Amino acid sequence: MLKNLGKTGLLAGAVFGLLLFGGAARAHADNRDERCERRIHKAEENLERAVRRHGERSRQAQDRRRQLEEARERCHRDHDRH
Repeated sequence: MLKNLGKTGLLAGAVFGLLLFGGAARAHADNRDERCERRIHKAEENLERAVRRHGERSRQAQDRRRQLEEARERCHRDHDRH
C-alpha cells in the first residue's frame, strides 16, 4: 500500500509539473503575440501620422511603410520559430 501511495504521489507531481510548464509556455506565447500586435499597431499609427503630416508619397511615409513591413516580418519570423 505504501509503495502505491509513493508512486501515486510521484505521478501526481509529474502531472502537476507538466501542467505548470505547459501553462507557462502558453502564457509566454500569448505575451509574445501581444507584443507583436502592439509593435505592428504602433508602426501602423506611425505610418498614418507620416502620411497626414508629409503626404502619401513622402520619404517619411516610405520609411514608415518599410518599418511596418519589418515589424510584420519580425512577428511572422518569431511566430514560425516558436
